[in-house]
Amino acid sequence: MNRFRRGTLALLLAATLPLPLAAAGTAFAAPAPSAARLSPAVAPAAPAAHAPLELPRPTGPYAVGRDTLHLTDKQRRDPWVPSAGARELMASMYYPARPGTHGAHVPYMATEEARLLLEGQGLADVLPAGQLAATRTHARGGARPLGGKHPLVVLSPGFTLHRATLTLLSEELASRGYVVALLDHAHESLGTTFPGGRTLPCAACDTVNHAPETAQRKLMAKVATGRAADISFVVDRLTAPPHRPQGAPAWRHSAMIDPKRIGAAGHSSGGNSAATAMAADRRIRAGINLDGDFSAPVPRSGLHGRPFLMLGSPSGHAPDSTDADWLDNWRRLDGWKRWLTVRDAGHFSFLDLPVLGAQIGATDPRAPLPGKRAGEITRDYVGAFFDQQLRGIPQPLLDGPSAAHPEVVFHTP
Repeated sequence: MNRFRRGTLALLLAATLPLPLAAAGTAFAAPAPSAARLSPAVAPAAPAAHAPLELPRPTGPYAVGRDTLHLTDKQRRDPWVPSAGARELMASMYYPARPGTHGAHVPYMATEEARLLLEGQGLADVLPAGQLAATRTHARGGARPLGGKHPLVVLSPGFTLHRATLTLLSEELASRGYVVALLDHAHESLGTTFPGGRTLPCAACDTVNHAPETAQRKLMAKVATGRAADISFVVDRLTAPPHRPQGAPAWRHSAMIDPKRIGAAGHSSGGNSAATAMAADRRIRAGINLDGDFSAPVPRSGLHGRPFLMLGSPSGHAPDSTDADWLDNWRRLDGWKRWLTVRDAGHFSFLDLPVLGAQIGATDPRAPLPGKRAGEITRDYVGAFFDQQLRGIPQPLLDGPSAAHPEVVFHTP
């Protein structure tokens, strides 16, 4: 039985409790009458309320560059607002850059996007939109790309969440030598800015939130299958031959992508989308689900022997959980696979938000994994998985429990 997690953005910042509409759509329940206000248990310390926020420095050997793309799939109409026309996506392209590269640090997100995210939860008086938007990143605009061919990883955020919430992971992978396409799917976040000054609201949120509980899982499956099609479309546009009749690649540095080494990953419904994309597109060689339910299940035929990692919180995602969602889909995975949970983690422990929340003193004793530690675990295990599966570098970290990561539990049901 899935259930929409609900709560406040402040709890989300603490990476512990659920947002309204499951900010990631991993679970279902009757709609809450209103978003809860910030509780004293998670109130940020007053002295830190306006302190600058900063993402951890990436650990890889390379500098990081970032471009932004607007992509339109003219073969599909928007599934939530058909009158809007073709399906639109925004993609932040992270890539390994040459050491000593110049260029300004790119913004974390637009102030209007931050405002909508905060106001959607009634928390504009808790964390100023400008403070969240001004979070210091490490990627630089206009950076000179590193030579050679590099694996591509496509990332999809949780339902209702802006793509910026996976910036830490994107910068980390790029610093290790990956090209990363971090996506926003039109009408599926609380607010994403598109060209022409359009900031699109979450029409899909309204659709799901007003649907009967019996229909919500089907709608979340629609989210996953639609995003899977988005992922394949992005792969098409990034790896297109330069002189094909349909048009050149969508990105100016597409020549640095190795089309034979492609992975997909995502948080919550984005993780379900990664598995769904793998089932439909054999170009995607490896995938990760970060704490997402499988509203769109893995096919009974599996993923054609390709590797998949499930990394999540214990609540609802341990083998002894009353919710058999992960167990059912684990049994369908027919290639290399790992099922890991992280002690004391919450649903949002795999995003930037707990890292940033810790910097303003946001805590919650019900999911006490420190934000900084949550970021390190996500970085280490996601990086190890793609290093092993897309670059052929053996990773002992994936073989079993690690003394350096005692919070991570391996399951072999």
